[in-house]
Amino acid sequence: MSLQSLVIEKFKERYQTDPSLVVRAPGRVNLIGDHTDYNDGFVMPLAIDRAAWIALRPRSDREVHLHSLDYPEALTFSLDDMQKGSGWAEYVKGVAWVLKKQGHALSGWEGVVTGNVPMGAGLSSSAALELATARAFSAVSGIDWDAATMAQVGQQAENEWVGMECGIMDQMISAAGQSGHALLIDCRSLETTAVPIPQGTVVVVLDTATRRELVTSAYNERRAQCESAAQFFGVTSLRDVTSEQFQAHAAELAPLIRQRAQHVLTENARTLAAVEAMKQGDAHQLGKLMYESHKSLRDDFEVSGDGLNAMVECARKVPSCYGARMTGGGFAGCAVALVDQDDVENFRKIVSASYQEATQLTPNLYVCEATNGAEVL
Repeated sequence: MSLQSLVIEKFKERYQTDPSLVVRAPGRVNLIGDHTDYNDGFVMPLAIDRAAWIALRPRSDREVHLHSLDYPEALTFSLDDMQKGSGWAEYVKGVAWVLKKQGHALSGWEGVVTGNVPMGAGLSSSAALELATARAFSAVSGIDWDAATMAQVGQQAENEWVGMECGIMDQMISAAGQSGHALLIDCRSLETTAVPIPQGTVVVVLDTATRRELVTSAYNERRAQCESAAQFFGVTSLRDVTSEQFQAHAAELAPLIRQRAQHVLTENARTLAAVEAMKQGDAHQLGKLMYESHKSLRDDFEVSGDGLNAMVECARKVPSCYGARMTGGGFAGCAVALVDQDDVENFRKIVSASYQEATQLTPNLYVCEATNGAEVL
């Protein structure tokens, strides 16, 4: 049974009627461009065919009642009295808090939520829930839907309510994804360009079966280090530092700050080069850039992990793999690979077996399709 059918069925069981609407918002995998988004740089994710789904109907009062099929605790709160707590519910409350803060007159609603974006895997389960929630509030409260604006709502909810200093990438791709394409996102202007996946290749998510908690990880520390580097160069973000400027003054930076800045500058350049490779259908060049990105994230930005490194090395040994890299915030979670579509099942078997042998962990490898962003169905 599809998740859309499941949330509708569970809604009917709970409320004895059909839902007024169903919304979905996807998770994402980032092909290239990590830890560049909060530096006003360039990223190139794709929205994947794993998502958060909500079946709902409006309420006549100003309350939100949401029952999760994935967690035992239900969510009930008043739009007039929102208190911070913990867990999955905070992403829903955070979106409501931001929309209310912006002056929107919100209506209450009730529904059922589920999802199949793995938690803590670096595939943006939180952004999927935020954008599905934003779609729900937009629909019941008569708020015009603008993908970039709603992505910023989700980001603000995560920054200011949840306490995770993420950039805009995850929410932007969940809001604005395009079927069959990756999306180059300029994280300063929020302009997007749809870029085709090279013909004859597929994107494979390589779930290492390791997990991390970003809010308590070194993510916020990395962001502060980048801000320190930008301050040194007298600019608002590392986006504004040229390669020539960096090379001229790199020796004046503290070694750790220098490494962080070097990753951001080279990753922006790799992301723009990847766009050109994809437009040319050059899977080999794209793959080479992916491997270079992983090395930079591992050595300069130091956000990889043993499981991620092992997975990338296992993938690299299979001839049908053009490129692989860790993806997302890092430390644990998922890698991503570009693979010849004619050999994908063989690739999955070989990499699964070799990774399991190397780590004694059972991975989950699956082909993902690029889908549309958040929508009402």
